[in-house]
Amino acid sequence: MSHSILVLGVGNVLLADEGAGVRAVEQLQLQYLFPPQVELIDGGTMGLDLLGYLDDKTHLFIVDAIVSTQPPGSVVIEKLLDPPAYFRQKISPHQIGLSELLAVAAMQDCLPPSITLFGIVPLDLSTGMGMSPEVEAAVDRVVLAVVKELGRMGVKVGAASR
Repeated sequence: MSHSILVLGVGNVLLADEGAGVRAVEQLQLQYLFPPQVELIDGGTMGLDLLGYLDDKTHLFIVDAIVSTQPPGSVVIEKLLDPPAYFRQKISPHQIGLSELLAVAAMQDCLPPSITLFGIVPLDLSTGMGMSPEVEAAVDRVVLAVVKELGRMGVKVGAASR
């Protein structure tokens, strides 16, 4: 079976660690070369405007800052069985949009059958464009985890030349 994979980084880069998902996708784009079946999107806080990107995807990787009881800088990776419900419990306005996006995609039967969350627990959600050291380190770990998961799926990812 041929994979069509969307790696979607979401978050608000104006709220410090809240932009971790976007920053992770930026790092992936800078550090690696991806085959055509892998699409990387900086979804920012776009919500329903992202619906068209889900069409015909077999896998969706969501990279985002998440609420968790784990300490700041922790990485949480999990397959989501009920994605709209999962994001209803979140903390930021973009995640409300993400929940709506996934709910509408499910209603329109364009929700990818496989959805994996690569979550990063934030420390600092104040206004500011820099991330805390804990979350910067977590972004690096998530970048490697995404590449590893793609490799596990048989997707060849190359290093970008510098």
